[in-house]
Amino acid sequence: MRKYLAEFIGTFILVFCGTGAIITDQQTNGAVSHTGVSLTWGLTVMALIYSIGNISGCHINPAVSIAFTVAGRFKTRLLPGYIISQIAGALLASMTLKLFFPASVLLGATLPAGTEMQSFLLEGFLTFFLMFVILNLAHGSKEQGQIAGIAIGAVVGLEALFAGPTCGASMNPARSIAPAIISGHTQHLWIYIIAPVLGTVAAVPVWKYLRS
Repeated sequence: MRKYLAEFIGTFILVFCGTGAIITDQQTNGAVSHTGVSLTWGLTVMALIYSIGNISGCHINPAVSIAFTVAGRFKTRLLPGYIISQIAGALLASMTLKLFFPASVLLGATLPAGTEMQSFLLEGFLTFFLMFVILNLAHGSKEQGQIAGIAIGAVVGLEALFAGPTCGASMNPARSIAPAIISGHTQHLWIYIIAPVLGTVAAVPVWKYLRS
């Protein structure tokens, strides 16, 4: 339960801060800026890795938990509890933001700026890159260390910086599910559930081959 609670709290903080920055930027006519939003995502991930990494591994992302399980570096019996905790934390964050910002229509939901296929492929590549870095730095339930937080947070911020305007740079099904459901904009949600899972899982055999 300590692990599940850590994942619940971590995903709540991630979605609250990340999508909260998007909402604030929209409602203040760009006061936060796209760079500020990207930094918020990256710095939040970095802070969470250092704070709960030694408790739950700080997955805060169903796609990451699934990929760790496929890689044999995470116990299968823990996977359902992790995914439920992550999605529950994200949903609570979006509901809280709805109370704070009732005028927000999207609540930071991820939507394709171009075609659905463009966003699908981008999300797949982004999560592949992210998981490739994670696998080489982290250890399932031990995602911690001096380098891991900085490197993984930097990857999240970098990918949000260059790909956010095109596809939303979700890289995380829980991050996309919550604002989509609470705001009612679920028409493109399948992209941000399927693509990140495929991307993270695709990184596993590449990592195994390089490490062998």
